[in-house]
Amino acid sequence: MADQLIRATAAEGGIRAVAVNSTALTNEARRRHHLSYVATAALGRTMSAGLLFASTMKRPGSRVNIRIKGDGPLGGILVDAGLDGTVRGYVDNPAVELPPNHHGKLDVGGAVGRNGYLYVVRDVGYGYPYSSTVELVSGEIGDDLTHYLVTSEQLPSALVLGVFVGGEGVTASGGLLLQLLPKASENEELVQLLETRVSNLSGFTPLLQSGQTLTGIVENLLGDMNLEWMPETQMVRFDCGCSFDRVLNALKMLGVNELQDMIEKDNGAEATCHFCGEMYQASSDHLIQLIDDLQSGSSS
Repeated sequence: MADQLIRATAAEGGIRAVAVNSTALTNEARRRHHLSYVATAALGRTMSAGLLFASTMKRPGSRVNIRIKGDGPLGGILVDAGLDGTVRGYVDNPAVELPPNHHGKLDVGGAVGRNGYLYVVRDVGYGYPYSSTVELVSGEIGDDLTHYLVTSEQLPSALVLGVFVGGEGVTASGGLLLQLLPKASENEELVQLLETRVSNLSGFTPLLQSGQTLTGIVENLLGDMNLEWMPETQMVRFDCGCSFDRVLNALKMLGVNELQDMIEKDNGAEATCHFCGEMYQASSDHLIQLIDDLQSGSSS
């Protein structure tokens, strides 16, 4: 199944459902950043969540940034996702590996740490972005993001995230977001019904691995609640907007003295994009041109 995202409503528009398959893009991030097993799971979960969160926004160009900073050895996680289906991200310490947890699964909570903060920024492209910060509750990412949705956005929500990674790479990755919208949030019977059904899920990646489609997973959960599908299936992908021109613009901000020092000591400059791992090399000729641009600009 290709990486894609689907949307639906149920219970006469009282429930919003979004599901995403992020297997290929998580594998792309693993390859680009040389991620360990546990780092792959942590970043994959967060990228899936970023796409799910961004999908609930309406204005074209809207983006969501998720930053997780715990006290575990993985350091920080940063993900940037857009309503257009693009996502990128990285972890501070991609080589960190831990033994399995007491459930025999990848110890994402131990890698992230159970003490720290989760930061979410929603940017619609104008005005001040909406930002919120909450404390981590487990470091498992899904629990922490659900806590954010309930406390900061005050919407009863269920978020299921998963990544399965083995010796051959990522074989399943994705997530499911269910939210009770204001018109249904006071319906206690509906809340309890959803909680029961989500708690009975065996996880998200086992469903993908068993051959179930995104539509099939949502159908099984909400098919008896007047389920209505949004018409479009959105393709999602790992994508970074970095470029050599952007690198040169960033180097230009260092100023003449720093650029001259790079020429004399290193005969150029090398820069790596944190988000995608792409490496850019600027020769001494490039740096000389930047110096000329700066000096001609200051003299005009």
